[in-house]
Amino acid sequence: MKEMRRAVITGFGIISPIGNGKEAFFRGLMEGKSGIDMITLFDASTFPVRIAGEVKDFDTEHIRQCYPETRHIIDRKVLLGLAAVEEAIADAGLTREIMQISNAGINFGVCLEVLDVKGMARILQTSKGEWHGFYSAYLKQEENLQTPLDTVNRLIINRYGITGPDFVNCSACAASTQTIGHSLALIRRGEVNMMVCGGYDSMIHPLGVGGFALLGALSANNELRGKACRPFDALRDGAVLGEGAAMLVLEELQHAQRRNAKIYCEVAGFGSSLDAYKVTDPDQEGEGATLAMKMALRSAHISPAAIDYINAHGTSTPKNDEVETHAIKHVFDERAYKIPVSSTKSMTGHLIAAAGAVECGACLLAFQKHIIPPTINYEHPDYYCDLDYVPNTARSWNGKYILKNSFGFGGQNACLVLGTGDWGIGNGEV
Repeated sequence: MKEMRRAVITGFGIISPIGNGKEAFFRGLMEGKSGIDMITLFDASTFPVRIAGEVKDFDTEHIRQCYPETRHIIDRKVLLGLAAVEEAIADAGLTREIMQISNAGINFGVCLEVLDVKGMARILQTSKGEWHGFYSAYLKQEENLQTPLDTVNRLIINRYGITGPDFVNCSACAASTQTIGHSLALIRRGEVNMMVCGGYDSMIHPLGVGGFALLGALSANNELRGKACRPFDALRDGAVLGEGAAMLVLEELQHAQRRNAKIYCEVAGFGSSLDAYKVTDPDQEGEGATLAMKMALRSAHISPAAIDYINAHGTSTPKNDEVETHAIKHVFDERAYKIPVSSTKSMTGHLIAAAGAVECGACLLAFQKHIIPPTINYEHPDYYCDLDYVPNTARSWNGKYILKNSFGFGGQNACLVLGTGDWGIGNGEV
């Protein structure tokens, strides 16, 4: 029987509310830093929710120089995504030439297209709805009024000459975790040697914040700011939106070894399921989440006893945290109480399509620094959420396998198993 191909992470790039670049991000996690504060990206003074995890000190000029095509793009998340990709590719030691001969592909998670409603309304008003006048005025716009979901894909393809498969995933909060799992499958099947995958998002605009606020999904504890997001805490009252991007380079193990690439960890397993329940609520018994976790363990060919840490979805909404805890108990039984579980959303907020990849970055911290990040703002134990949530302070750790959970809007579940090992030494050839 032919040995199954293995996929490892050889590059990582991130832009986040707690730090731009992997070292700043790792430092923020270890310090238990909160990136949540008052919204500045638009005037939210009349909104019930006025807090979010914004990216600070982001050098957009550097990205626009690398990608001149972005000079007319106003969609912030595109620039965030491109910056994370650039860091990941550099971190992996890749060049255009290496990517072209390596049968590389891309797979990015993203959510809503941004439409400049004010700009569109202005054109409609000046053209009085007449088609030729509207189209003429539209073409004269200096800024793009709409940004297609595959914008980052197209820009990366052109810059690096990528000729492998190209995907966009829109499965809400599970999107970037899905891209990693899908990339693992492509590498295992021998269709590619390398995938750049992950996600990028920014919902910190009137439609994003207003929409989630109307659904009752967000915390309105504006005065608390950095303490408003409190996963698994008894006083949690909703998620806090964040923005950012995280990208990973997944590479076939022997391919990585041949070029002496550094290896963070192995993507050992992936599981995906659907709740088939409600658009806005998870299945109350956690059956879909349970199934995805079990599938990820089977895909990794390990038992539940092998998991040493769980990086939780942990949104800080009353129902989601309770259901996730319930599902973990279903999978791990009594051992669930002995496994550390933490949610880094307590620090970054919920980055929607980028969340899973950002949280995979937190798992890289565990493997590289032997530290697992905390769940900050955990102060009041909840009767139904009674596991070890690594409260408030990072913890020393020396485990081998991590389970990463992402449970998206509408019951879209995705789980990864990440593992570490002895990778040996390559020969420096691709």
